[in-house]
Parts: sequence; structure tokens; C-alpha cells
Amino acid sequence: MSISVRIPTALRKLAEGNEMVEASGATVGAVIQDIRGRYPALAEQLVDADGQVRRFVNLFANDEDIRFLDELETAMEDGDELSIVPAIAGGR
Repeated sequence: MSISVRIPTALRKLAEGNEMVEASGATVGAVIQDIRGRYPALAEQLVDADGQVRRFVNLFANDEDIRFLDELETAMEDGDELSIVPAIAGGR
């Protein structure tokens, strides 16, 4: 099973400069575990010590926010894409 994981510019240094990496896993959580094996620093930016998605990270499975699906249990299939989108905070 091959899942394409899109890496934002700000995190590419943690993935050897790659814009996209291939991973495997039947769920978003399993894909992150697979990423952890090759890019542990990247995985640490995605989930906290309790294994929960960090507050200022958004993960999209095929353009759908996993927070509105089954979060880390969201099913992934061969050929799917997982996009990492850092949240932008700001204001006055």
C-alpha cells in the first residue's frame, strides 16, 4: 500500500528536503507510524507524546480534514494522499 504524504515547506528539512514522501498504513495513524521510522523528527511535529495530533497541525486525507472524519483512525487506501498543513495563527 502506498500513500503519498505531502510535506509543507516549513517541515521539509525534517524529511530530507522532500516535498512528497511515500508511506504505508491502513489508517492515518499507521501512516504517521511509518513516517516515524524514517523521519522521526517530522513525526514528532505531527503528534504529541500521547499520540494525538498537535493543536497547530492539520492533516487532510484526500482533501478532507481528518478532524471531521475519524481523526487518526481515518482509513487510507492505496494511492491516497495525506497532506500536512500547519495552522497559521495571528491577528492583532
